[in-house]
Amino acid sequence: MSANRFINKCEYALFRHRGLVVITFVLATLFLLFKASQIKLDAAFTKNIPLAHPYMQTYMKHAKDFGGANNILISVCDTSGNIFNPNFFETFRKIHDQVYYMPGVDRVLVKSLFSPSTRFVEVVEDGFAGGPVIPADFTADERGLSIVRQNVDKAGIVGRMVADDYSCAMVTAQLQEVNPDTLEKLDTIAFASQLEADVRGQFENDKITVHIIGFAKMVGDVAQGAKGVLVFFAVAIFITAIMVYMFSRSMKLTLLPIGCSLIAVIWQMGLLTVVGFGIDPMSILVPFLIFAIGVSHGVQMINATGKSVAEGLDAKTAAQASFRKLLIPGGVALLSDTVGFITLLAIDIGVIRELAITASLGVGVIILTNLILLPVLMSYIRFSDKYVQAVSAPTPKADKFWYALSACTERKVAAPILLVTAALFVFGYQQSKELKIGDLHPGAAALHEDSRYNQDTFLITDRYAISVDYINVMVETDANGCTFHPIMEKIDQFQWQMENVPGVQSAVSLASVSKTINAAFNEGNVKWRVLPRTTESLVQSSSRVETSTGLLNPDCSVMPVILFLQDHKAETIEKVVAEAKRIGKELGTDQTKFMLASGPVGVMAATNEAVAAAQDPMTWYVYAAVIVLCLLSFRSLRATTAVIVPLYVVTMLATALMTYLEIGLTVSTLPVIALGVGIGVDYGIYILTNMTQPLRDGVPLRTAYFNALKSTGSAVLFTAVTLAIGVSTWVFSALKFQVDMGILLTFMFVVNMLGAVFVLPALAAFFWPQRK
Repeated sequence: MSANRFINKCEYALFRHRGLVVITFVLATLFLLFKASQIKLDAAFTKNIPLAHPYMQTYMKHAKDFGGANNILISVCDTSGNIFNPNFFETFRKIHDQVYYMPGVDRVLVKSLFSPSTRFVEVVEDGFAGGPVIPADFTADERGLSIVRQNVDKAGIVGRMVADDYSCAMVTAQLQEVNPDTLEKLDTIAFASQLEADVRGQFENDKITVHIIGFAKMVGDVAQGAKGVLVFFAVAIFITAIMVYMFSRSMKLTLLPIGCSLIAVIWQMGLLTVVGFGIDPMSILVPFLIFAIGVSHGVQMINATGKSVAEGLDAKTAAQASFRKLLIPGGVALLSDTVGFITLLAIDIGVIRELAITASLGVGVIILTNLILLPVLMSYIRFSDKYVQAVSAPTPKADKFWYALSACTERKVAAPILLVTAALFVFGYQQSKELKIGDLHPGAAALHEDSRYNQDTFLITDRYAISVDYINVMVETDANGCTFHPIMEKIDQFQWQMENVPGVQSAVSLASVSKTINAAFNEGNVKWRVLPRTTESLVQSSSRVETSTGLLNPDCSVMPVILFLQDHKAETIEKVVAEAKRIGKELGTDQTKFMLASGPVGVMAATNEAVAAAQDPMTWYVYAAVIVLCLLSFRSLRATTAVIVPLYVVTMLATALMTYLEIGLTVSTLPVIALGVGIGVDYGIYILTNMTQPLRDGVPLRTAYFNALKSTGSAVLFTAVTLAIGVSTWVFSALKFQVDMGILLTFMFVVNMLGAVFVLPALAAFFWPQRK
């Protein structure tokens, strides 16, 4: 079946049964609106990590014994600067108990001064003495507090569980993926809200401050900031409505594309609920993009229909003509958008895959609402004589402007444009090589530096000797490996070499703790701070270390080396991981393997490597798909090249902009490239669709381009400006990643339009023979 025959059949079926089409859409919209009202924010830790990555395989393998990276750190500080007072300890005990009984907390792994497993050991005349840091009969009086302070010093937990200056103490907890009370997946956002209400809200006052960090709390803060997206969505609708009204000069034609685009958003959200998905805070921006894409294609439809009415057609005939004219180019453009989103499925990270599915559903719905529902609704509109006169009135200024732009098809103008484009491409390509994978700034990259979460992070990093950024290298060996000197010696060598790697703040392992215990057995003499060489002495040293310390598993076949990093910047992680691999390979044997990685930085390292591995394939997939769609649509290699070249140049310039603005390639910024390509190709498709047939008919290139600009140029310019204004408002967002996405998308929307208007015709000047 030919394309024209297919279009004619679709047109006949739709416009012959317009009432049935409208009723079907109304009923579907009401059903999906009900479903959309039930959608929930859904954030899980495992969705944010590449589970198939080797690091994460190691992480999941040992999570039961050593806990995961989904932990919560709560630093409780006394505003006087000294925690050793009755009020602080009473409050601290209550916070410990509150956290201990919170649903979803792994109670075995809750650590603080009040944990029975927090113990001290000291050397005395008869050997060793020790016990809990806070005795069972503790009373928060002067004597009791003095004993606790001595025990804290003996336990060696200053800088870890107690701040260096004794101004704060820490409660840490590991979270479970499944809430044991409900046997359902842990609601991370609800847990974060409970932390804020039951811990900070209940216990923070003028004498006590509470500082909370961890994945769950970060996601909760992102979700809180994401609620502001609704404000930006309302602002975008308002701005878009004004812009569409200025473009269409009709309230009816303003309401129709906006209404159809909102229906697309409703369908998208409803379908997510139907298929059992929620919406992740990182994907909360997708509905806005769906609305923006819907409006951009809707404007093309009302533009085409308005021009047909101005030529004397009635509303129904004009709507049918627009449907026939735009079904193929509009469908190809929207399929390109869909494919751009689908390519994100190549990235093995749950949150990105959900974003791909969410966005693909939305764009697929736009094909129905904007290419079917919108022209059907427009067939019912009665265009006023005033509107027809306004649209059909001569536009000498606009024609003069379009004719001036059409000079880009003259080779004497086109050559300089292409030279500048080539120079920009080279510049962008060189700069793109400097693009970093991962976070480039301390703190949570999704939030602003002055956010409460990041300020809490900076306080904890400043007041404690250990960093909140740590990575566990798992040493896998035979059972009872901690009793063999050669194995312990390799662990000790690995730790020592890693401690001397730039970016590593400190390190700890069973080997280093065993050396300290060995010295204690020898009257505390530092000369004995070495690894014992006999099995008996090693048993004596390691038996004092409990599995709750996280330094060994029950049968001593796995012993992590915990590396505390200065920060989690992309450069730091890359350097430390590379050295860990190199040293681990040198020291490792078939019996003793150094396996990466666990801990928060281990997750970041795996994520960064997954993003880096997916970057180029994702780009090639989206371009390959767009090229195939353009070839099928235009059936011309020249036309396809003219569309793709400016698009690729803009991609290079976008990565250069990321380098200049110090925006790393992360889970939140990686999708922007696919989004920009998928949406940016629309401009070229709409312009070239109006040129290809005239060119085949022998119309001179400049005339063909001039007529294409008169037909669709205003709609292309309007779309780019409207989209850019809408996303540019994101710079005021409470979320840093939304600010970054807003800047990048604004750039890509505008520059892709400039590429379609200037570079595409410049390429055409050399691709098509010059006819006078």
